[in-house]
Amino acid sequence: MRIASVGHAVFAATMIALGILGLLEGGFGPIWLGVPKAFPAREALAYLCAFVSLACGIGLFSRRAAPTAARVLFVYLLLWMLVFKLRLIVLAPTVEVNYQNNGENAVMVAGAWVLYAWFAAAWDKRWLGFAVGDQGVRIARVLYGLALIAFGLSHFAYLELTAPLVPDWLPAHVFWAYFTGCTYLAAGAAVLIGVGARLAAALSALQMGAFTLLVWIPFLAAGHISAEHGVEFVVSWTLTAAAWVVANSYRGMPWFSLRRVKPPPA
Repeated sequence: MRIASVGHAVFAATMIALGILGLLEGGFGPIWLGVPKAFPAREALAYLCAFVSLACGIGLFSRRAAPTAARVLFVYLLLWMLVFKLRLIVLAPTVEVNYQNNGENAVMVAGAWVLYAWFAAAWDKRWLGFAVGDQGVRIARVLYGLALIAFGLSHFAYLELTAPLVPDWLPAHVFWAYFTGCTYLAAGAAVLIGVGARLAAALSALQMGAFTLLVWIPFLAAGHISAEHGVEFVVSWTLTAAAWVVANSYRGMPWFSLRRVKPPPA
């Protein structure tokens, strides 16, 4: 078994759970939405997504299979974003929710990219050296930082949808909607410019986890969660797991400065 970090283990387990969920339901899981209904072999693609999630999640726990699993998952998520997500921005570049949707996919790509960069085999280092090692991790962080910017902007663009999600026991719902939007923007800027990047990555992952814990789990516990809320819960948890991987990539670096990343344990 090969575990590079706690985030790695959580992310791999999450992909396994998503794969099982997709196979049981026979449709696209919450992270694989956006496929047009007229897309050829749509049902087969749904099962392929579930199989990729399951197989790659299992492979990420294996020392021998981890390089291949990380490569396949990274390429698959990246292609998914390029084919099914970026087109939304092309079709409607002024609609902010399209950037948020791409941001969600970008966080998962970033998490998979970090693992791919860590576990790269000799073939990857020889032919795709720009995408692995420290260079690959840096690119993944940039993608993650851009996603955080998109999340922050969505809090302002859709305040009427964000504020009601704040738990009832917290006062000033509008304030918290604006505040969390600002923290995403600040974290994204910190990650992109490299000032306090480790702290920003850790706090942004913590914020995603807190949102999962304080917003969606109470819905589940109350027993009145809708299908839409169920999708949001799964997406929120998956984003937290992927963000955790990105945050783990800063291990060995001071919280408020930028230094070379230490390689993960073998």
